[in-house]
Amino acid sequence: MELPTKPSDSEAEKASNSYVMSLLALMAGLPLPIINLVATLIFFLGNRKSTYFVRWHCTQALLSQTTVLPINSAATIWTLTIIFGNSEVTNAYIAYLITVFVFNVCEFLATLYAAIETRKGKHVEWWFFGALTNLLIPETTSRSIHYNR
Repeated sequence: MELPTKPSDSEAEKASNSYVMSLLALMAGLPLPIINLVATLIFFLGNRKSTYFVRWHCTQALLSQTTVLPINSAATIWTLTIIFGNSEVTNAYIAYLITVFVFNVCEFLATLYAAIETRKGKHVEWWFFGALTNLLIPETTSRSIHYNR
């Protein structure tokens, strides 16, 4: 998908901040996976009437966080069950933690890359989330909103 015009510097900064928000929330609320989603949702809600470029990237960041939440929540709950419950560490648990770690590292790197490139005014579409964001934020609707200000 090609954007109609290059975004302004303030648009690029807001769009980039949608990704940065999830990175900062990750550092602040590491043991609680919901913190990332809530922080990204608040940023999304604050920019839902912004330009197409900003809304699109806020939506993509929000969608990625909604996918990360159940994966990290399951790991957190399983770990707490082992620590405070009567469960024990199994090979399945270790395999799941390794998978979650790899998934989170990939998501972190993709988010960092998207934040850097979006700040430069480049449109970054992630493999799955980009297509889903295109369905949720149609370009035709946003153009009429963007140009009729």
